[in-house]
Amino acid sequence: MADNFSIDALKARMEKSVNALKEELAGLRTGRASANMLDPVMVEAYGSQMPLNQLATISVPEPRLLSVQVWDQSMAGAVEKAIRESGLGLNPIAEGAIIRVPIPELNEERRRELTKVAHNYAEQGRIAVRHIRRDGLNEIKNLEKAGGMGQDESRALSDKVQQATDDAISKIDAILATKEQEIMQV
Repeated sequence: MADNFSIDALKARMEKSVNALKEELAGLRTGRASANMLDPVMVEAYGSQMPLNQLATISVPEPRLLSVQVWDQSMAGAVEKAIRESGLGLNPIAEGAIIRVPIPELNEERRRELTKVAHNYAEQGRIAVRHIRRDGLNEIKNLEKAGGMGQDESRALSDKVQQATDDAISKIDAILATKEQEIMQV
């Protein structure tokens, strides 16, 4: 019957979208330093764009300071430039192969901007989940048309897909609310 359709596979894909959102939001800075803050930074290195964590070790020696230890000292200038131009509002200080990145206090305006960015990330996550729902519903319709399942079974599976979608979107909303609270906390 509906052996060709797996609700568990669909839920796993939705869970991946939720986890991707968590990773993106981890890169958004709050008032304190986090090694994940520099995850979105891409550096022009060796003729291509590379993630910063493939060129350096990032550590948090103090609550308001990041330390970036560049493995190849000739790349220190490119790493410093990439951090400065990343749009994260950071001003790195180069000291040879070590780049110190002080984390400035967030003002109210910057907090609001960061919440908007968080909302955009969450909306992208919701869109991804809805695309997965659409794929699942199309697969169910195609199986029903091909005679692989009856209308009742099709309806029941469609309800399960909708329930999985609702669960994933409520997780996204909860993650966003937590991050928003974290950003706005002074």
